[in-house]
Parts: sequence; structure tokens; C-alpha cells
Amino acid sequence: DALPILEETLQICLQMWGDDDGPYHGKRYQLAETICEPKPIRRPPILIGGGGEKKTLRMVAQYADVWNSTDAEPEVLKHKIEVLTRHCENVGRDVAEVRKTVGLFADPFDDVDGYLKRLEDYAELGIDMINIGPVPGDPDPAGFVQRFGDELMPRVSEIG
Repeated sequence: DALPILEETLQICLQMWGDDDGPYHGKRYQLAETICEPKPIRRPPILIGGGGEKKTLRMVAQYADVWNSTDAEPEVLKHKIEVLTRHCENVGRDVAEVRKTVGLFADPFDDVDGYLKRLEDYAELGIDMINIGPVPGDPDPAGFVQRFGDELMPRVSEIG
């Protein structure tokens, strides 16, 4: 089960980035010390991606600064944010502290108005950043980026 490994890894990182470089005793990892030299100037942000409602979103609530959803449908995202909100409440955290991002790898030029509507839906849900790119297998990814910048960015920048 990878999630306990991830959770222990996050605990180790948080400990070594903090003031306690002492031992760590977890289920899978036993460390005599958690040294990080040189110490980071500030704690690196923790990004967790995924949408598992029982474990992944619980860990997002407990540890993450940024959550990247793997679900691009607005209705599914709305539900996942509700689940994340409950997990945040359970650990005494404001869900607004978690930056929300999503990947959208769809061809915006198939239906520009529909694509822009989806971006508006994301904004209404509190999505802070959308990772976009050409659909897999696009023969001209650089052309996609150029066209997106020229044709869509002026309209995207109008979305609040």
C-alpha cells in the first residue's frame, strides 16, 4: 500500500525541515535522525495529486499546500472539494488554505465556448490553477501553445 509510505515520507520531510532532527519511528521507516543540511530557507510546498476520497484527500487536508485533481469534470470536482472540505474540518484546517489545481488536456478548439465555460466553472469552484496542454499525440505541440496564446488567452484572462 503506497499511501502509508507516502504519509510516512511526508512526516519525515516535515520533521527534517523543522527544528526536530531526532529519530523517526514509523510503521515502515525507522530513522536514527532526520537531518536536512542545509535547511531550506522556507518549508518547500507539498503538492499531492489524486482524488481518492478516503486516503488521498485526507492526506491533502492534513499535509498538502497544493492539491492537483486528476478529475477534470466540474461536477466531480465539486464533489471532491466537498470531500476535501470535510477532511479539512476533521483536522481543524480551513480548506481555503489548500491551493486547488486541475489538469485539463482537451482540445479547446473543438468547442471554444464550451472550453471557456468549463474554465469559468473551475473558477467558481475555487480552482487556482489549470494545467493545460495539447491532447496526447498532438503532432504540433508548439503550434498548440502558440495558438492557445494567440486565440484563447485574451478570453481566458477575462475569467475571474
